[in-house]
Parts: sequence; C-alpha cells; structure tokens
Amino acid sequence: MESIPYIAAISAVAGLILAGYFFRDVQKADPGNARMVHLMTEIQKGAKAFLKQEYIWVSAFVVVMAILIAILIAPLAAITYVIGAVLSATAGYAGMTVATMANARTTQAAKDGPGKALPVAFRGGAVMGFSVAGLALLGLMLVYIIFVLALEVDKAFEVVTAYGLGASSIALFSRVGGGIYTKAADVGADLVGKVEAGIPEDDPRNPATIADNVGDNVGDVAGMGADLFESYAGSILAPISLVAFATGLAAENATQSVTISLLVFPMAIALAGMVASIIGSFFVKGGESTDSKALSHALHMGTNIAMGLTVIATVILSAWLFGQDSAFDNAYGLAISVIGGLLVGWALGKTAEFYTSDHYGPVKKIADQTKTGPATTILGGISAGMVSVAASVGLLAVGVLVAYWGGEMAFDSIGNLDGGIYGIAVAAIGMLATTGVVVSVDAYGPIADNAGGIAEMSELDPSVREVTDALDSLGNTTAAIAKGFAVGSAALTALALFKSFEFAVEMAGGSLSLNIGEVSVFIGLFVGAMLPFLFAALTIDAVGRAAQEMIEEVRRQFREIPGLREGEEGAIPDSARCVEISTKASLKEMVIPGALAVVVPLVFGFISVDALGGFLAGALVTGFCLAIFMANAGGAWDNAKKYIETGAHGGKGSESHKAAVVGDTVGDPFKDTSGPSMNILIKVMTIVSLVFASAFVG
Repeated sequence: MESIPYIAAISAVAGLILAGYFFRDVQKADPGNARMVHLMTEIQKGAKAFLKQEYIWVSAFVVVMAILIAILIAPLAAITYVIGAVLSATAGYAGMTVATMANARTTQAAKDGPGKALPVAFRGGAVMGFSVAGLALLGLMLVYIIFVLALEVDKAFEVVTAYGLGASSIALFSRVGGGIYTKAADVGADLVGKVEAGIPEDDPRNPATIADNVGDNVGDVAGMGADLFESYAGSILAPISLVAFATGLAAENATQSVTISLLVFPMAIALAGMVASIIGSFFVKGGESTDSKALSHALHMGTNIAMGLTVIATVILSAWLFGQDSAFDNAYGLAISVIGGLLVGWALGKTAEFYTSDHYGPVKKIADQTKTGPATTILGGISAGMVSVAASVGLLAVGVLVAYWGGEMAFDSIGNLDGGIYGIAVAAIGMLATTGVVVSVDAYGPIADNAGGIAEMSELDPSVREVTDALDSLGNTTAAIAKGFAVGSAALTALALFKSFEFAVEMAGGSLSLNIGEVSVFIGLFVGAMLPFLFAALTIDAVGRAAQEMIEEVRRQFREIPGLREGEEGAIPDSARCVEISTKASLKEMVIPGALAVVVPLVFGFISVDALGGFLAGALVTGFCLAIFMANAGGAWDNAKKYIETGAHGGKGSESHKAAVVGDTVGDPFKDTSGPSMNILIKVMTIVSLVFASAFVG
C-alpha cells in the first residue's frame, strides 16, 4: 500500500517512454514533397515562436505568484508551484513540436488512404497525450514522495497543493492566449477568403492560411494539453487535499493505516488509468473506409478499451485497499464512485457528440436553417448549445448523486471527512483516469486539420483532401467529447477543492458561512455568477479585435499584391505578417482575462472569506453551464458548415454555405477560446483560494 506512489511514478515514466516511442514512429514517416516540407516547417516555426513569446510573458506572472506564495504560505510551496508550471509548459511544447511534424506526414499517408493516415495522426496526438499524463503524474508523485513521505515538511499538503496551482497558471494563459491566436487567424481567413473572395478553405492564395494552421497547434494542441495537464493533476490532488485538510493530517501521520488508503486511492486509480491507456493506445488502427462511423469506431477503440480496463482495475484496487480495514463499511463503495464518474464523463462526451456531430438531428437542423440566412443559423446554434446544457447538468447531477452514495456506502466519516464528499472527489479522477488516451484522441484533431490545409496548399490530388476532410470532421467531434470530460471533471474537482478550502479555513482558526441571507455571501454569490460572463466577453472581444486586424491585412494584400487573388505565378502572400498580427494580439489580449482569475479571489479572500465562499459557488455554477453551452454551440456550427461542404443544401459556394461560414465564425471563439477556458477558470479560482486560505484567516 505504501508503495503505490512509487509504482504510480514508474507508470508515469512508462507513459513518457511510450511518448518517446510514438515520437520516433512519427519522425520516421515520409513528410512528402518539398512544398509539403516547406509548409510544415513554416507552421512549426510560427508555433515555436509564439510559444516562446507566450512563455516569456507568463514567466513574469509565475515569478510574481511564486514570491507571493513564498511570503504568505511557505518557501517550499513556491518551489512546487514553479515545478507544476514548468512541467505543464514542457508538456505543451513537446506535444506541439510533434504535432507540427505529424501534419505533413499525415497528408503524405493520406495518399494511401485513411488506413495509413489515421494511425499517423493518432500517434502524433499520442505524444501529446502521454507527455501530459506522464509529466503531470510523475511531477505530482515526486512532490508527494519528497515533501510528504521523505522530508515530512511543515505544511506538507499545502506545499503539494501549490503544484496544482502552478499547472493551473500555465493552463489558463495557454488556453486563453492560444485560443485568441487561433481564432483570430481562423476568422480572418474564413471571412475574407471563403465569403468575400470566394476561394476554398486553406487556399495558398490566402495570406492568413499559415497563421490559421499555426493557431491549430498553439491553441488546440499546446493550449489543450496544458488544460488537460491541469485537469488531470487537479483531479488527483483534490481528494488528497480533502483527506489532509478534513482530518488535520500532518506529514508525519501520512502513513497511518486509516488515512493512507484514502490518500493513495486516487494515485492507484491514476496508476491503473495510465497502464490501461498505454494498452489501449495500441488498438487504434485505421481501416480503408472514409465513412465517419468507421473512422470513429477505429479512433475510439483505444479509449473504450482503456476505460474497460480501468473499471476492472478499480474494483480490484477498492477490494485491496478497503476490504481489510474495519473503518470501511463496504470495500466497493468507492469503486462505484469512480466508475460512476468515468461513465458520466463518457456520457457527457456522448452528449457533446450528439449535439455537435452531423450524424444527428441538432447539426442537421442548423444546416437546414442556413437556407434562410445567417440569422436563423445563429439562432439554431444558440438553441442547440442551450439545450445541451440541460442534458449535461442532468448527467452531472446523476454523477454527483451516484458518487456521493458510493462514498457514503464506503464509510460514514473519518475525522471531519464525510464519505459522500470523498466519493465525489474520486469521481473526478474516474473521469480523467484515462487522460493519456483521451488527450491523444483530442490532439489528433488539429493534426488532421493541418493535414488538410497542407494538402490544399500543396495542390495535391482532390482524393487526398477527401481523406483528410474525413479525418478532420471526426476531429471536431473528438474535441467536443474531450471538452465534455474536462468540464465535467472541473465541476467535481472544484467541489472537492471548495470543501478542502472550507476545512483549510477552519484549520487556520477561521470559519466559513454559506448562508445567502448574509449580505457578504449574497454579494459574493452574484459577483461570482457574473465573472464567467465577463471573462467570456473579454475573450470574445479579444478574438474580435484581433480578427478585425487580420481581416484588414488580408484585404490589403489582396488589394495591393498584383495577381494574388487570381493566383498568378509569382504572386506570393505575406504570411509572416499575418502570423505576427495573431502573435502580438493574443499575447496582449490574454493578460487581463488571465489576471482576473487570480486577482479577484485574492481580493475577496482578504476582505471576507464568507464573501469568497459565495463568490466561488456562483462562479462554479455559471462557469460550468457557460462552458457546455459555448463548446457545443460552437461545435454544432462548425460541423453544420462541414455537413454542407459535403454537398448538402447546395454545397460549397452556395448561399447556405455562406450562412454556415458566418455561424462557424461566431462559434469559433465559443468552442476554442472562451468555452474551454471556463473549466480552467473555475478551478484556478478555487485552488488559489485553497492555497491562500491560511493567509486569508491570518
């Protein structure tokens, strides 16, 4: 039992070794002709330049936060905070590097059909997936082993929790900055290229095309990777911190028989999920059909196998850890909580698929509404997104009830720790136990998207673009599914961290009231409910301003470069200028939204912990609902456009297609900037409150 943290660390190393194996496998694949290699190199250069600048900006924030943590909490907590930030940035950079290598190789493989192309794209994404899961788990286990088990330092669990805050800091800025970058380029390329100039998507004449492809990598690969790194680490940390703060646990007591099982159980589930993900990743094999159902089955085979193996392992681990101790009433209660979380995460993903896939009614209905123009298209997407919130909240409520019931079945209470609340906490790690393969499937999407762009810009045979389009369409759905997992786990993790915050306040000698009849709590509740809307407005505005600048630049180049619009030989677009516009705009625009998530809870905390409690509760509820609404509405608009591009309602160039492009443009910041940032927002604010709880009371 005491060896679980060490075995979990070994499993993390195994995940990183697998990432290295997949890296070499992708590297050996044929990148194609000279034109394809040139485009791949340009995309890679742009992505690396952006991440370098982004990390320089974010490092200033990390330094300031580390100093604050060292002064107000503990110097060692500042060290673990920096470790979490550095590992998160490393995972994002590694995944982005391989994704920008895999794009041209996927295009080249597409010449031989989807059976060759899908595995290349998946393995490129798998480098991201197992880098994220491996580095997150390895870093957390080393921090736990060193500061809790080996050194038994003072405030050991506050020191460990700061690791999660470091990961959250990078995730927030990476998601916001990368999301602004990619959507500014995407909106500019679409509106001027497809709507005004009437040229195809990813046409080499469009100056914003390279910037758009760069954006896919910095937003949907590096940003998404940092997001899931933080979600995964947070889901493991939440039950650990809950046990520690609820029982008043000191590091020297972290090996007591009653509490050790509760402390290591989330680590054991992460260990099982890592091994299951490694096994599942080898079952992703492409067939020869471009049918989306066949491709979906092939791609999701690895996830399904990993989930099945995790369920079996969870039952075995529960019996081993809780079956021999009289403090626990039922050895399988917490297994029910974990499996319930995993199934609800899967169900949230399937709900997202229903509302965003062109196989189902909602997207087909939006596509039909394009026949009467952009206005009805926008209304249809908003309606679909809002209805999806109702379904997702219902699923989350069921998941919370099942997890609470499983925890209560396992034990009534240990110290101040309620079994039901612990059950909810471990349900979150159930959702994200298979992060390695889930992120692999998600990161596959941008690689397939880039592959289509390279096929178009290299003027390859249309049959190649047909294969890459089939892969790309599936990628939009896989992204929506991964967002369902992420936001569901965010809600459960934030609840567990909120409860830990309550115990941390009590340990520091204070008390927390959530009585909305008290003025401070009432004010906090409403301000918290408002903040996700303000955050969304700021990020959408940021995309709008950056896109305006991009649109003007593309128009200028079409106007001033002779023969560019007509595609005459020698007329070369200035793609570097568009990359520069997106880079500068996104770095400037990410500062205020990112700072809000940290500064506002700190201000509330030093004024009134009761107001802060109300604030966190309000932000959790509206943040979850907005995340679901925007992600699914945006995905629905995007796939409605792609559905029309397959020939429905007049196909490309029709009035319906133009209306669908407008809908997709509105949905871009919804699904790739503001929406996915919400789940980070609610966790960042909660973990900031937890880390600084003793300072607020003091």
